[in-house]
Amino acid sequence: MWISNALIPVLRLIIGVTARWESEPDLTRQRIYFANHTSHMDTLAIMAALPAQARRDVKPVAAKDYWGKTRFRAYIAQRGLNAVLIDRAPQVGQNVLEPIMDVVRAGHSIIIFPEGTRSSQALPGPFKSGLFRLAEAFPEVDLVPVYLENLHRSMPKGKHVPLPILCTIRIGKPIVRIAGEAKPEFLDRAREAVVRLAQ
Repeated sequence: MWISNALIPVLRLIIGVTARWESEPDLTRQRIYFANHTSHMDTLAIMAALPAQARRDVKPVAAKDYWGKTRFRAYIAQRGLNAVLIDRAPQVGQNVLEPIMDVVRAGHSIIIFPEGTRSSQALPGPFKSGLFRLAEAFPEVDLVPVYLENLHRSMPKGKHVPLPILCTIRIGKPIVRIAGEAKPEFLDRAREAVVRLAQ
């Protein structure tokens, strides 16, 4: 967590990272924060928007094929940002979500990007099934939509230094679970919860 603690003030200075909460954050609740994904700054921006108490117990989900590619990147992700790495191209029979489920079982909140990869668009693309599977596995955990505004402009793909464009993190109320809801309907509804925050 030392890297996030060091970089968050810098990020706030460069791009503002203003947090807009629809309701006061309940720090007694375990949460799955799910957001649109447009830059390498996304995780840090969400962490900057969280209260300090919540930051201590949240683990962002990151792709092992990128963040685990070198020892340096793995160190930054796991030691610096407290991330859990997942394999986006798992072996046959391997549950790609198992590392995430382990940290949720241990009582941590997580940050996840259900699109599965970064997008250059302001609005998120279709969500992959992982969020649905996590929601089914952990019905007691709050599902909190997050919309990252302007990060796709401040640090688009291919850029390594953020531009000084003001960015806002909009954090919505937890979405309501619907008993027996099918996967496609759930994923569409979760995506719409993020899209609604952009309006």
